[in-house]
Amino acid sequence: QVQLVESGGGLVQPGGSLTLSCAASGRSVNRYSVAWFRQAPGNEREFVAAFFRGVSSTHYVDSVKGRFTISRDNAKNTVHLRMTSLKQEDTGVYYCAADSTLILSSLRDTRAYDYWGQGTQVTVSS
Repeated sequence: QVQLVESGGGLVQPGGSLTLSCAASGRSVNRYSVAWFRQAPGNEREFVAAFFRGVSSTHYVDSVKGRFTISRDNAKNTVHLRMTSLKQEDTGVYYCAADSTLILSSLRDTRAYDYWGQGTQVTVSS
């Protein structure tokens, strides 16, 4: 099993930046596909970005491409999400998720992930 704890959320103005962190414990994060999802009030949880295990390829939802970067710090067993040029529509609770067996075609599906963090709030507002 792996335990996930997110941090780094907060209030930021439009155009600003934040870096979220997902600290993993229990198992090496390298064994897992790790994703960031977000959920705005009244909306379903949506895929944002992910590493697919093995080849460690990265994947992003179109709306964040060029603005968000997912990265992994193996020494700290942590996955980061660097968010720049933030927009009001990026507001939501951001969740880190991990799974060791999902296939590539399920990478963006919340149902494919067995392990979830508690979430961290990101609010983009002037």
